Amino acid sequence: MELDIGWLLILFGVGFTGSFISGMVGIGGSIIKYPMLLYIPPMMGFVAFTAQEVSAVSAIQVFFATLAGMFAYRKGSLINKKLVLYMGVPIVIGSFIGGSKFLPDSAINLTYAVMALIAAVMMFLPKRGVEREDYSGITFNKVIASVTAAIVGVLSGIVGAAGAFITVPIMLVILKIPTRVAIASSLAITFISSIGSTVGKMMGGHMLLIPSIVMVVASILGSPVGAKVGKRMNVKVLQWILATLVTATVIKIWYDILA
Repeated sequence: MELDIGWLLILFGVGFTGSFISGMVGIGGSIIKYPMLLYIPPMMGFVAFTAQEVSAVSAIQVFFATLAGMFAYRKGSLINKKLVLYMGVPIVIGSFIGGSKFLPDSAINLTYAVMALIAAVMMFLPKRGVEREDYSGITFNKVIASVTAAIVGVLSGIVGAAGAFITVPIMLVILKIPTRVAIASSLAITFISSIGSTVGKMMGGHMLLIPSIVMVVASILGSPVGAKVGKRMNVKVLQWILATLVTATVIKIWYDILA
C-alpha cells in the first residue's frame, strides 16, 4: 500500500473524528470509523481496505481511544465498577472468540449491519431509567448484563468493534442506567472488550502497521477532547447524537448490502 501524505492525512482525519465522537458519547468510535475506512480512501483515489483490514485497524484503534477516554472520566463516580465487572469480563471473553474467527468480508459487513440495526432500534425505544445527579447506589440485573455482554462480545470481536454502540443502548434501555454513567462505564467496558478483539485480530494476521499507528495517534488526541466536551453537554443532546450516528450508519451499510 503506497505511503502517501494525503493517505496519511485521511487516516488521521478519520481517526480523530471518530475518536472525538467516541469520547463524547461513550462509544469506541468503530460505528463511525468502520464505514469511513471502507468508503473514504477509495473515494479519494486510494486503494480500498478490505473488511478484514478495517476490522483489524478498528480493533487496535478502539483500544487506545477508550483508554484515553477513560482517563478523562477517571475523576468522580461516573464509572460504575460493578457494571464494568459484570459486563467487562464476559465481553472480553466473547470478543476474543469472535476476533479470532476468519470470516469473508461479506459476513463481517453483515454482522456489523445487524449489530448497528439492533442498536438503532434500541436507541429509539422509550428509556424508563431516571436521570439523576447522585450516581451512588445504582442497581441493575447482573445476569442480563453478563449474558448480553457475552453475546455482544462475540459479534463485536468479528467486526473489530468493541461493541459500545450497542452496549450503551443496552445499558440505557434494558439495564436502566443513567446516561452519563452509561457513557463513562461504557468506555471502561469497551477498553476491556478491545483487548480481546485486538489480540484475536493480531493472531489472525490482519493487522496493518502504518494505518494502525496513525489511527492510534489520532485516538489519543481526539478521545479526551471529546470526553471533556461530552461532560458539559445536555444528556438529551448526547442521546440524540448517538442515535443519529447509529441510524445513519445503519442506512448506509444496509443500502450497500442490499443494492
